[in-house]
Amino acid sequence: MHIREIATQILERGLKTTVAANPTSVVGTQLSDSIKEQGANSPFERVAPGVFRTRRGTPIPIPPEPAPEETRDLLTAFGVYWERDAVDWKTKPHLYGEFQTDGVSRSPMTRVDFAGQHGLYLLHDVREVVYVGRTTTGDLGKRLYDHTRDRLQGRWSRFSWFGFRPVSEDGKLGERVTHVPPKCGMDYLINMVEAILIEALEPRQNRKSGDGITASEYRQVPDPAVEKKRLRDAISRLTGS
Repeated sequence: MHIREIATQILERGLKTTVAANPTSVVGTQLSDSIKEQGANSPFERVAPGVFRTRRGTPIPIPPEPAPEETRDLLTAFGVYWERDAVDWKTKPHLYGEFQTDGVSRSPMTRVDFAGQHGLYLLHDVREVVYVGRTTTGDLGKRLYDHTRDRLQGRWSRFSWFGFRPVSEDGKLGERVTHVPPKCGMDYLINMVEAILIEALEPRQNRKSGDGITASEYRQVPDPAVEKKRLRDAISRLTGS
């Protein structure tokens, strides 16, 4: 199983009571450490990048552990079809998210603020993508805030993003890879671009998500400031004040 699938199963079965901001990364680290420390005595073995299985039969050769920079994927996290109205738009907005599972997790999630993320983003209206942009030096939150005030301000209601800054266990954003790692050859780049397009555009004839996506998906968490405003507005309507 891929480490993303393993992390999802752990959370959905309630096997953890506390959850790191990036469970996928934690699972990968723990499995790799078990193999490194126990060797052939480890109950796990790595069969492909990010893919592990329980040990059975004749052990497969364990490839040498590459340098940390070489093991990191370029694309580390993403979120699709987040709601514009769930963000409190200001000069420095918060873009809160938590690790996405396929089902309902019984474990509390660590909230991550992706406002400082770098990468690609898309703006959607009710029918289609209306704009594609990138942010490599400035922050994602600031770029989206600008689109609430420029010529696109009335054209979009949702947004998707694909980030290259990794998420640490405590929910902080790290530095993105500054150069293309050796493992990221042409096939990897083609697969990644295809996967981003499939996830972002959801073509009707594509029956599965992109194969090149190994990054963690995050679902949106509404900004508490927006929730408070909605509550105040509801009270005002009820009381007529």
